[in-house]
Amino acid sequence: MRPPAVVLALAAVTAVALGACSDPGSPVVPTTGLVASRNSSCKPAPPDAENTLPIAPASQRVDLVAPTFSNPTSVTNPLFPISRLNQVILVGLSDGEPFRTETTLLPGTQEIDLGYGKVETLTSQYIAYRGRRIDEVALDWYGQADDGSVWYFGEDVFNYEDGEVDNLDGTWLACQDGPVAMIMPARPRVGNVYRPENLYPDVFEEVTVSAVGVTVDGPLGPVGGAIAVKELHLDGKFEDKVFAPGYGEFSTGSGQNVEALALAVPIDALPGPMPSELRTLLAGSRAVFRAARSGDWAAASRTVGAMKAAWERYQAGPVPRLLEPLTAESLDELTEAVASREPAESRQAAVDVLRNGLDLSLQHRSRVEVDFARLDLWARQLVIDAEARDGPGVRSDVAIIKWILDRLANTGDKRDKGDAQRARQIRQALQADVERGDFAAVLNDARRLQEALRRRLDGEDKERDDRD
Repeated sequence: MRPPAVVLALAAVTAVALGACSDPGSPVVPTTGLVASRNSSCKPAPPDAENTLPIAPASQRVDLVAPTFSNPTSVTNPLFPISRLNQVILVGLSDGEPFRTETTLLPGTQEIDLGYGKVETLTSQYIAYRGRRIDEVALDWYGQADDGSVWYFGEDVFNYEDGEVDNLDGTWLACQDGPVAMIMPARPRVGNVYRPENLYPDVFEEVTVSAVGVTVDGPLGPVGGAIAVKELHLDGKFEDKVFAPGYGEFSTGSGQNVEALALAVPIDALPGPMPSELRTLLAGSRAVFRAARSGDWAAASRTVGAMKAAWERYQAGPVPRLLEPLTAESLDELTEAVASREPAESRQAAVDVLRNGLDLSLQHRSRVEVDFARLDLWARQLVIDAEARDGPGVRSDVAIIKWILDRLANTGDKRDKGDAQRARQIRQALQADVERGDFAAVLNDARRLQEALRRRLDGEDKERDDRD
């Protein structure tokens, strides 16, 4: 479960998954019943895990009900408010390595056939990064029942290795693989048990609510009314999780394997225009990227000085508590790299500062506008990796660009759609060049993508040529 050839894999998996239980002639109707009836074409639930895992007694289960889905895409459950979150950023560690996720609500709905009726669901795109590389992507489907509980209808999972899809482990769909599963009760109580994934032995999670009414440290201050749970996994181990009102999944794990919510919009959005200090940070990152390439270290040093002064002023305001140290660390690394006059390290540090700055800018700009800026960011990372002839890095960058473009499909105004289409055409050329192993062509395409996006950048350096 996620707080959750690429194009061909996505198309194939989605077509198979959504077609297996579909009846083209059946209407979209409110759906009653969790377990398929005798006349249903759904695959029955697989054998239980009671002889293998330390599962809770059935008497504690609150998901053994027959939900009714009259208006499933209106998700009002405060502890899993997927319909009210445009984008969520989580940060942390995976086996001690920096880990980051972006969860984005996609436009439109996805129809899921449960074998005895169809349900419209919301689609959430989850991207996980390990270090600077893509690690996993999932498309998750959710809907709310009439009693206020939220249900999980499945996911398409793409697990990456060296920038390529390695496997689809974890993929499942309600009806095709088994029953739809509860992901959040309407009113959780201590001792409640439910299974967000219930397809043992392929995918399985059993959650037990351990505390309610918890107060947690949110991005901008205390958040009350959270719940703490313990989640049992296939390996028999338990994992601690917290869900908070207005945010949903808030934290997972501990120690060297932890994810914690850093920012969610619109709940953490701030009124007014983007502060000039943040504009300085973003524009400065791009300027240092350019200066490091040309060897203009005097200009790079002046720019870093202005960025550090702007960051000091910016910290006096409301800065999300988990993004603040990450931004400060990346700015320190940029300062050191520029002082040492190391071109590659300076450009990489500039991209890292830009990444953190774009997360902060979500508080002031629309998710769509920030995602366009992220395309520019990954074009810069692609320049770095192509110049280094780093094949896995290049493949990872191009895959990330593809998934961000998917987030921009069918969104925004005429200008947005035109810019997205131009970027999509360049990405197609990139994919072909990557497959040929033509690093020079990849580098040229990356610069073309930067140029295509130049006018969309924040406006802090409109008069400068931002090509690299």
